[in-house]
Amino acid sequence: MDHVLCGLAANPALPADLVDRLITVADDDIAADLARRADLTRGQAAALVSRVQDVAALLAERGLLTAADIDPVAQPLAVFALLTEGVGRPEWARLFAADPDADRRERLAACPGLPPDVAETLAGDTEIRVVVELALWTTADMAARLAEHPHAEVRRAVAANEATPPAVLAALLTGEGMPPARRCLVCDRKETPFVHVPYCSEPDCELHPGASCDGSHESTVHDTQEQALRNPATPAAAVIGFAGDSSPLLRWALAERTGLSPEAYERLAGSPEPCIRATLAENPTIGDRLIRRLAADPGHEVQRGLAHNPRVPLDVLTTLAETVKVGPTLLPRIATASLAEIEELAASRNPAARMLVAERRDLPPEIRDALAADADARVLKSIAPHPGLSEARLRAMVDRHAVRVLARVARNPDASPALLEDLVRHRPPVRKAFREVARHPHATARALSACLHDREARPVAAGHPALPPEVVVELLADDNWQVVEAAAANPSLPLTVMSALVSQRVQESG
Repeated sequence: MDHVLCGLAANPALPADLVDRLITVADDDIAADLARRADLTRGQAAALVSRVQDVAALLAERGLLTAADIDPVAQPLAVFALLTEGVGRPEWARLFAADPDADRRERLAACPGLPPDVAETLAGDTEIRVVVELALWTTADMAARLAEHPHAEVRRAVAANEATPPAVLAALLTGEGMPPARRCLVCDRKETPFVHVPYCSEPDCELHPGASCDGSHESTVHDTQEQALRNPATPAAAVIGFAGDSSPLLRWALAERTGLSPEAYERLAGSPEPCIRATLAENPTIGDRLIRRLAADPGHEVQRGLAHNPRVPLDVLTTLAETVKVGPTLLPRIATASLAEIEELAASRNPAARMLVAERRDLPPEIRDALAADADARVLKSIAPHPGLSEARLRAMVDRHAVRVLARVARNPDASPALLEDLVRHRPPVRKAFREVARHPHATARALSACLHDREARPVAAGHPALPPEVVVELLADDNWQVVEAAAANPSLPLTVMSALVSQRVQESG
């Protein structure tokens, strides 16, 4: 990989003529950076995809490619990218539906809005993986038909498709009214009965651990049920019976679902597996009584999940915050708290409550300033990045709690250049603060120079536009490729240097 050219390809100051020259020598990595340029023109996009097809999806997503730009025979990847975006031509779909390459037919099957005749062709494909891919993405009518496909793997894919009609999903879940499947991936490959061991010694084996078939295709049926349980289109009435199922995976899938009965959630709460209870704890539709029951659960992940539940009562949340390490995170319940609740939390005698509300970045000035004068370092760490804080308040935080708040103060968007310079000179140094200063828009050349001495901050600082041009040029020869790439992408890199670097690489490639 040429890290200099990759950096230049991403450099927002690179002139259009140098972009054109880079396109002529672009490999996959350089092309990926060029394709993300905000100033890339449609003509440049067409030239780029003609050299590197792999960027077609990104260019199509950005609206920089049209059907007129593509030769379907020479640029099949671009064809699939445009078909995926819904701007391809129907004749392209027909062309690739008859392609002898099964990989291409499989990619086509994942494209939305296929002409009905193309979908019919793919539904009868001799390669089961093509039909499976179609089943995952096809329309409701075709999904309903494929639900009765003789291959169990196709049915599993239909169960995952959110366009599948609810009644069909319910039938796939229970098996009622469905003709039995005749094949699965296991009995396609192995003589039954067969159970795939976790550590298979066959180098070309594609069966997943635990895959099994005794004639009933049991592992694929189980996977089909799991997909149907995770599918939000499956009716709640059809899934409730699985709340007491013997399979932890099925109960785990059910714990994510919203809109079930309180009784079903209560049964799931009795699961012995902490992962199921933790998932349930985060479910926004469980009731207050169950929330309080789960708050007493000894599992740390259960309590953590409950802390992220958007409907957890504030009194439960503040109690959890004393023991659960949520980190510098704005929790969903705090994000939606009313002004009255914010005022109550900010005035709480519990530091954990004040810390939670301090993560809001839209606090009224009087509440923000009061929290900025808090005696608890945890509260100050949360409030320090809040916009609008004066330099005097930020410096006071550092004076009181030094290294405990330094990095968070450095993150404040209003931190002045002088303050940032003082933060990187602090002793003992705080490595996280160097990284924050290195990406801060107010960082000065002096502050950035200090950041260059920190291993992790150095690549970030190398891309900062406030870095002197001569320093940026020196960093192009750094031992660390991340530093080199960041320096090459720095808009402060002199134009003459950019031009020389591109000319040198073009000449070498020619």
